[in-house]
Amino acid sequence: MFRTKTCGELRLADAGNKVTLAGWVQRTRKMGGMTFVDLRDRYGVTQLVFNQDVNALLCEQANKLGREFVIQITGTVAERSNKNSHLDTGEIEILAETLHVLNEAKTPPFTIEDNTDGGDDIRMKYRYLDLRRNSVRANLELRHKMTIEVRQYLDKLGFLEVETPVLIGSTPEGARDFVVPSRMNPGQFYALPQSPQTLKQLLMVSGFDRYFQIVKCFRDEDLRADRQPEFTQIDCEMSFVEQDDVLNTFEGLTRHLFKSLKGVEFNEPFLRMTWADAMKYYGSDKPDMRFEMKFTELKGVVSGHNFSVFDDAEYVAGICAAGCAGYTRKQIDELTEFVKRPQIGAKGLVYIRYNEDGSLKSSIDKFYSEEDLSKIALLANAQKGDLILIMAGDKQKTQKALCELRLEVGERLGLRNKGKFAPLWVVDFPLFEWDEEEKRYFAMHHPFTSPKPEDIHLLDTNPGAVRANAYDMVINGVELGGGSIRIHDSKLQAKMFELLGFTPEKAQAQFGFLMGAFQFGAPPHGGLAYGLDRFVSMFAGLDSIRDCIAFPKNNSGRDVMLDAPTEIDQSQLDELNLEVKLKK
Repeated sequence: MFRTKTCGELRLADAGNKVTLAGWVQRTRKMGGMTFVDLRDRYGVTQLVFNQDVNALLCEQANKLGREFVIQITGTVAERSNKNSHLDTGEIEILAETLHVLNEAKTPPFTIEDNTDGGDDIRMKYRYLDLRRNSVRANLELRHKMTIEVRQYLDKLGFLEVETPVLIGSTPEGARDFVVPSRMNPGQFYALPQSPQTLKQLLMVSGFDRYFQIVKCFRDEDLRADRQPEFTQIDCEMSFVEQDDVLNTFEGLTRHLFKSLKGVEFNEPFLRMTWADAMKYYGSDKPDMRFEMKFTELKGVVSGHNFSVFDDAEYVAGICAAGCAGYTRKQIDELTEFVKRPQIGAKGLVYIRYNEDGSLKSSIDKFYSEEDLSKIALLANAQKGDLILIMAGDKQKTQKALCELRLEVGERLGLRNKGKFAPLWVVDFPLFEWDEEEKRYFAMHHPFTSPKPEDIHLLDTNPGAVRANAYDMVINGVELGGGSIRIHDSKLQAKMFELLGFTPEKAQAQFGFLMGAFQFGAPPHGGLAYGLDRFVSMFAGLDSIRDCIAFPKNNSGRDVMLDAPTEIDQSQLDELNLEVKLKK
């Protein structure tokens, strides 16, 4: 062994012991005839001392060490005279007796510190160096602990971890597939799984009534802070269950993870909200419930005052920002500019100040009397000192814009504390969503989601009104996961494919294996998948999932460290019977 101890485990009780350490040079400091070296490994940092008067040659060696040199030292543990309370090893130091350079290092392109001087691009290019930083390493340690806790918790409940294939057939719904050409089957392609959906359903048919898998999934979709082309799910499925059984099981898992990893306990059952209410009151199917600030629909009370912005709008609604009546014109202008940004796309913002003296002042005073404004304030449950912010327009777009405004105001008021957690189950999603361009329905979740039994009769007459037995886990405005009760009847599944525009032939070609399996005794079943990356990033207090993934992709889906994706040799293309023809 190159070491007898790690750089994080020595304490004052070890004083007088001879030890061997190995690691990376964090920094060196020369003070008079003494040279101090901070030695780092995964476990911590230990100070080494080289004394010119004791061993001049050894001290000279130490003076030649550069940052990130890999070294091995032997020495004696001694009490430190100037103790460092910020280090676990801050009460001791090592009086070095031998020094071996195991590997020299070039000067790294950024400092290996928590507060580094490296930008995202350079850190991703040299990700193996970035991973040496304590803050990044801690995220991966947290990820490890979470997976261990998940496995232990589900094992105790009788869940069986089963691996499913990575090379499968392409699926027509959802995000775009990553495809893999087959050399042995020329002109044919595998797809990488977006999720193990049909496979875990087949496991239910097989009698594995409680399945889970911490599984890699792949989606070729546009990226953002909470998306990567490859990501990891805590994927679960259960047989002989109804919706409440699944929700209770995974609410239990969520509580366990918060308690064991964050020390956070929830004393009340998780809030449940229908999708319809989430959209009505928050304009989002993943509302941030750390603060209230509900939407108030105002169309009925504001129409008929010759204000065309409201009169001509399909939808008018507002939020009440408590204690913000004193906002300056500049602050209100900032909010107006915020909602006008292209990614939000609103045309403007109307405000009503409910002043402390009881008076009401608005940007639409010309059209609305104080009595009219007081009716709006009453409807919005505004109090003296509050500010009402109103938007109007197309319902869907305005709800989205008002949702963004709500979050922005919440942020400015300090209501989105990362140390506070507000879990929520969103339930009763629509089964279908209508695509105006293609003039057909798409499955809001996936084609295997069961309609609510009481809505099945609407499939033939009003598919858009059918609710799904689907549910999402939302915490602090982040969708951490979701699932549904599945269809287990081949006739109902065939009906679902028909409504989604599948011909019987296409449905058979794509999913005949599943419908065939249902004919051999499929149990009622349902499941859920949590996004592991999102869960870890929330626990770590990160704004992006990248720093809890060892080797992430950038926002263009590229691995800048490996320079992937890349072109492949013509010989490989020939072997796969492929010809690359780029569109101009």
